[in-house]
This record gives sequence, C-alpha cells and structure tokens, in this order.
Amino acid sequence: MSLKSERRGIHVDQSELLCKKGCGYYGNPAWQGFCSKCWREEYHKARQKQIQDDWELAERLQREEEEAYASSQSTQGAQSLTFSKFEEKKTNEKTRKVTTVKKFFSASSRTGAKKEIHEAKAPSPSINRQVSIETDRASKEFIEFLKTCHKSGQDIYKQCKMFVEAMHHKRELSIEEQSECAQDFYQNVAEKLQTRSKVSPEKVEKTMDQIEKYIMTRLYKYVFCPETTDDEKKDLVVQKRIRALHWVTPQMLCVPVNEEISEVSDMVVKAITDIIEMDSKRVPRDKLACITQCSKHIFNAIKITKNEPASADDFLPTLIYIVLKGNPPRLQSNIQYITRFCNPSRLMTGEDGYYFTNLCCAVAFIEKLDAQSLNLSQEDFDRYMSGQTSPKKQESENWSSDVCLGVKQMYKNLDLLSQLNERQERIVSEAKKLEKDLIDWTDGITKEVQDIVEKYPLEINPKNQPLAAIDSENVENDKLPPPLQPQVYAG
Repeated sequence: MSLKSERRGIHVDQSELLCKKGCGYYGNPAWQGFCSKCWREEYHKARQKQIQDDWELAERLQREEEEAYASSQSTQGAQSLTFSKFEEKKTNEKTRKVTTVKKFFSASSRTGAKKEIHEAKAPSPSINRQVSIETDRASKEFIEFLKTCHKSGQDIYKQCKMFVEAMHHKRELSIEEQSECAQDFYQNVAEKLQTRSKVSPEKVEKTMDQIEKYIMTRLYKYVFCPETTDDEKKDLVVQKRIRALHWVTPQMLCVPVNEEISEVSDMVVKAITDIIEMDSKRVPRDKLACITQCSKHIFNAIKITKNEPASADDFLPTLIYIVLKGNPPRLQSNIQYITRFCNPSRLMTGEDGYYFTNLCCAVAFIEKLDAQSLNLSQEDFDRYMSGQTSPKKQESENWSSDVCLGVKQMYKNLDLLSQLNERQERIVSEAKKLEKDLIDWTDGITKEVQDIVEKYPLEINPKNQPLAAIDSENVENDKLPPPLQPQVYAG
C-alpha cells in the first residue's frame, strides 16, 4: 500500500486551513471556517438583520393594535371632545412606545458599554479583592511598558482599566457577547494607535500583546470555561475519546518519527510537555506560545528522523500523535478561550495562527477517527476500542539486543495469553452459534410436525368385532357341528 493511500484519512490540504471567504487569512472551526475579520462581518450582518426583523415585527404588531383599538372606539360613537382627548393621549402613548421599542431593538451594546465605562469609575468590590501574584506581576510589567509609550501610555492604561471595570459589570452577558466586547476593544485601541498616535506596526503589536496580557490576566477566572457554556462537557468528551484511543501507534498515523533515537525521543517529550503546559497559562498569547513551541519541537523531531525538512503532510499526523499521547487537560476549553479572547491578528496570520489552526484540525480528526482513517478493518478497530486486545502486543518481537530476557519472556507470554483468549472467544462464539442452530432446527421440526398434523388430522375408526373362538358356544350359527367329545375305548 502506498504512503499516499495510507494518509488518505489524515491529509489536509493547506487551502482548507484558510478562510473560506478567500481573504487569505487562516480560518477557524469555531468561526464556521471564517477568519476573525470575516466572521465578525458575517456576525454583524446577521445581527443587524435580526434587529431589523424584530423592529419590523414590533411596528406591525403596534399598527395592528392601534387599528383594532381605533375600530373599537369608533363603534362606540364617542363624543368629539372625548375623542380629541383620546387622540392626544394615544399620540403621547405612541411616542412613548416607539421610543421604548427603539431603545430595546437598537444596537446599544457599544453605547451601553460606553455608559457603563463612565459609570464604572467607582471600583467594583470584586476588583478590590486581593489579586494573585501573577495579576500583580502583569500589572507592574504593563505599567513599566507604558512608560516607554510617553503620552499615549497614560491614555492606554486608563482605557484598559475602564474596560476591565466594565467587563465586571457584564458578567450576565453570554460569553459570545463578552468576546465581542473584547474584540471591539482590541480593534479600537489598535486603530487609535495607528491613526492618532502614528505608532509603527511593530510597536502596535507589542502594545496589543501587553494590553491583552493585562486584561486577560484579570478576567481569566470569569471568562475561561464559564458555567454558562458546555465547554467542560466537551472537555470530558474529548478526554474520554483520547483515552479510548490509547492503542493508536505511530505506524497507524504514518508518523515519520523514530522515538528510538534519543534526541527524537527528547523532542517528543518536550512537545508533550508544552501542549500540557498550555492549560497552566492565563493569557491567550501565552497559550498560543505553548502550541507554537510544541509544533517547533515536532518539526525538529521529524527533521532529525528524516534528515530533511519536514512537510505539512508530516506535521499534522505527528501533531495528532502528540495530542493522543499527551491528552492535554481541558483541551476544548483552551481552544475556545483562545478563539474568543485572543488578539485576532495573531490567529489570522503568522506561525501562531498556522499552528493553532492545525491543532483545531487535529482535534477535529480525533473526534471523527474511524477504522478507515487508520487503515484497519472495522472488526479490529472495534476490538481495540473495547479493550479486548491491543496492537502493541503484536510488536513484542521487535526488541533490541540489550533488553532483559525476562521482559521478552513476559511479553511473549502475554502474546500467548492474547492468542488463547482469541481462540477461546472464537470457540465460545461458535458454540453459541451451534446452540442457536440446534434450537432453530428443533423449532423447525416441531413446526413441520404441527403443520402435517393440522393438514392430515388423525381419524380413529371403531374397533372391529373379534372373531368367535371355534370351541366356544356359538349361539348365532347353529350349523356348526358340535364339539368332539373324548371317548374311552376298552382294552
């Protein structure tokens, strides 16, 4: 079987990683294949359409109510003075209703946010709580960084502080709405730095990284895996799925990594450590850095094994293998957290965006992994998934010369036990099949006998009259001679 056919379930065309709108940026499954920019445009279009539909519905209902009310009043023949007063009252009520409806259906998220920012000057009780060491360190680093920004530094710090205060008042909003607020804030600050302050793109990127670190360190415990979402449920599903796939070997995934090489083995361990360490970070950029570092270790491991640079077709199967082997905690929650609150420019371009998109593809592949993807029969796949046997036991013959003889014998015995177990399972299966066949045969014969009996019922004729004994008295037939009598002859 060719290598290309073996990879048919793992290979992902690089064009599939890009935004499906064709803008050239990296897409994301959480954004339905769009990049951050295109997703926000689609989201705003859908949101404005919903607002417009709701507004038209409210106007229609209001007109119907007014027409019904006016018709009921006209049938009553009210006095002209009373009617004029009613018209004045109705006009005032209509104005009040229209104003209320406009306020309800207007896009007030941004205006409300500005109002809350101004009203949130008084510190929230939650903000006055004792901050963690990491939060305190992030604040000090942020202040030190802003000192290099001169005039714009004070304004940036004020905006970030007001935004954090406002976000604490928006905890009742959905996580998608909170994410939208954060993305709007990132965009507005970046535009101000580029247009008003005339900051260079490199400086803007560094500033946005520091802003993200300051904000998300403070908001982490409120927006990471919130109770209002099903992130935790998805984490458990993925974790259980990865545990069930513990038997998958590098050969099944066509992973071009030879872990018998000590340097390659070290790279694999470092990659697993990085992907696990992602959960301990608070800032989305730091989580992305863990993914990037993990990916670089993977590329190095492939390069050492093949003695040539790794390709994209080599990288994705190896990343899947690292995820299966490491089983990172809260994987879906971390992916969702990065998607919602990371600076969108990092996810759209650059190596961070590329590696993150590949990680999303790897998780999606693991969730849909089947026998065909691993070039296995469905029977073997089901047996491996159920834990009846493991393909690792079939590799016990490939031992190096320095392995202990006792270990070799142990695995040999395990292989024999596995074979005996398989034979026993086959015997039990055949015995159950034979038992079923006997039962079916007995039922079939019984049914045939019943059918024959029903078709040809048994008829019992009356008993024939028995023949009369010759020596017995025959009263019905007197023509027979009398019975012989014994006679005695003398001498």
